[in-house]
Amino acid sequence: MPTVRRIWYPGAIYHITVRGNHKENIFREEKDFKKYLQLIEEALEYYRDDEYEIICYCLMDNHVHILIEAKNEPPGYFIGRVNSLYAKYFNKKYDCVGHLFQGRYHCKIIKNNLQMIEVSRYIHLNPVRANMVDKPEDYKWSSYNMYIGKEEEKIINPEKILQHFKWSIDEDSERNFYKEFVESTPGVQNLV
Repeated sequence: MPTVRRIWYPGAIYHITVRGNHKENIFREEKDFKKYLQLIEEALEYYRDDEYEIICYCLMDNHVHILIEAKNEPPGYFIGRVNSLYAKYFNKKYDCVGHLFQGRYHCKIIKNNLQMIEVSRYIHLNPVRANMVDKPEDYKWSSYNMYIGKEEEKIINPEKILQHFKWSIDEDSERNFYKEFVESTPGVQNLV
């Protein structure tokens, strides 16, 4: 059966998920999480002319969530490179063979700003819903702490989300409002 062509247009934003084959862990130790983030950073540099932009992310033990804007090319080039290089690293390190990931990545195109904001909350709350932490800021492998100003912004551009939370002249207001938004009762779940 041929693969289904994915919808793409310049500037399209996607919620991408990548799962471990048979729901197996794709990250076994801290170095693995770091390697995946390093590969994202390297892919951003490699495809800098294509202008991919990571809006937010969360790396879980057996899957990954990435909210990405694909300005000049479909996201498959970017995520394919990251996943291919990571699978080679993982299989060599752990002496594995075969597929690391469960099929192709899954992606859902983001239709509007409300959905984009809601998906960012969904991504950042993933470790809380999985009962790994009590608060999203306690989870090390997501972009949440960059959003709320607790970590330096690396590999992401949170402005696409935070611009919708600028309701005051206070410099940190958008970060505080976003934190309150994420940590409040989750919104419309069918948007994610």
